Amino acid sequence: MDLSIQFDKVLNEARDISSAEIRDEIVQSLHEKSKELCARTVTFSKTKEDVRTEKLDAVLTSPIFGFPIMLIMLGAVFYLTIAGANVPSSMLGEFFSWIEGYLTIFFQWMGAPEWLYGILVLGLFRGTTWVISVMLPPMAIFFPVFALLENFGYLPRVAFNMDRIFKQVGAHGKQSLTMAMGFGCNAAAMMSTRIIESPRERMLAILTNNFVPCNGRWGTLIILSSLFMAAGFTGGWASLVTTAVIVGIVLFGIIVTFFVSFVLSKTALKGVPTHYTLELPPYRKPKVWDTVIRASLTRSISVLMRAVKIAAPAAMLTWILANVFIGDTSILMYFVNFLDPFGKMLGMDGYILAAFLIGLPANEIVLPVLLMGYLSTGSLTEVDNLMDLKQIFLDHGWTWLTALNMMLFSLLHFPCGTTLVNIYKETKSKKWTFMSFIIPTVIAIAVTFILAQAAWLFGWV
Repeated sequence: MDLSIQFDKVLNEARDISSAEIRDEIVQSLHEKSKELCARTVTFSKTKEDVRTEKLDAVLTSPIFGFPIMLIMLGAVFYLTIAGANVPSSMLGEFFSWIEGYLTIFFQWMGAPEWLYGILVLGLFRGTTWVISVMLPPMAIFFPVFALLENFGYLPRVAFNMDRIFKQVGAHGKQSLTMAMGFGCNAAAMMSTRIIESPRERMLAILTNNFVPCNGRWGTLIILSSLFMAAGFTGGWASLVTTAVIVGIVLFGIIVTFFVSFVLSKTALKGVPTHYTLELPPYRKPKVWDTVIRASLTRSISVLMRAVKIAAPAAMLTWILANVFIGDTSILMYFVNFLDPFGKMLGMDGYILAAFLIGLPANEIVLPVLLMGYLSTGSLTEVDNLMDLKQIFLDHGWTWLTALNMMLFSLLHFPCGTTLVNIYKETKSKKWTFMSFIIPTVIAIAVTFILAQAAWLFGWV
């Protein structure tokens, strides 16, 4: 009788334990048993490197210090990128402006027709060189610094820290590594999701990785943050405020990733999170020269060449759309006027939405296309400094709300064309490729709409 009562008591206690707690207990017991067996049978002597690794891991993977250190590291990388890219970008812009002067003289000497000069110089050359001058300096800094952290052995520690949160929202801890890849290029991040063995969790990573800003969106985020969010600050303070805003934008994207992962794991992608064992490699002294050269030349140049290949025809297309008229109105203006009422509801305008749609092939061209569209000729004006650029925006009715909503829309909107192609290749599904397009688009519209309506309701603008 006593055994029956004891059994019923244990059974009732077991019913109160969740499946997640049972899995954790099983994994912990396996780990403890393995540790006990190793302690009985294996002897080893710790080297100085082992002791150093354990001491660093005690801090970097600590539940208390791990996440603050991650934020500090993220902010430091962004600060170096933003502060270091300003001067090279200006120098490249002046260099290309100098070349354009000679191109203009050459076309005048050739007696070339105005339309040919417009397409090749005002459209193709200006649009392409803008992408190079805005994108190349940040990439040349961000990729090497990020590669050095990877070479040092810090990124696996990030995955270890993030695993706790991802497991709570029904996703896999390895998704943090694909997110890190997404900071460079989301198209490449789609292929990196192959490291996630579970098909359900891999699909979660594919559908949510777009909420991490890729390199193509850095230019837009940095410039708009510098012009509108850091207005009134100069020197190092301006870079610091810009960095804080960018970090805030990135954190918001990560929060959206967690939210969408949680909702999908409870609805369309129900399932149990899988456990995995992550072997933390020892810390290594980074091979600075090899890492910097490899990251700068291979990754930066390859991403830049892809952007240029897409920016060139897009710039020409924008010039043509702005200079081909039906009646008294250009084709571009018909497109803009159609989108303008919806754009106003989101705190933006028709030009901005048109730029995002024309920029579907690559995010790098969104801002150049927007600037070309703002001008009556559809060509990119020569901008001597950021204040000239800000004046163009102010002349078209921009406020801090316009800038912030464009930054948020850039962060959350649909993936670029290359990423969508890679998603289809990885999933072999038109349904999930469409879902990867529609989910971020709906979220981007909802977030900007709510923010715009709230700003107008409370009189913030």
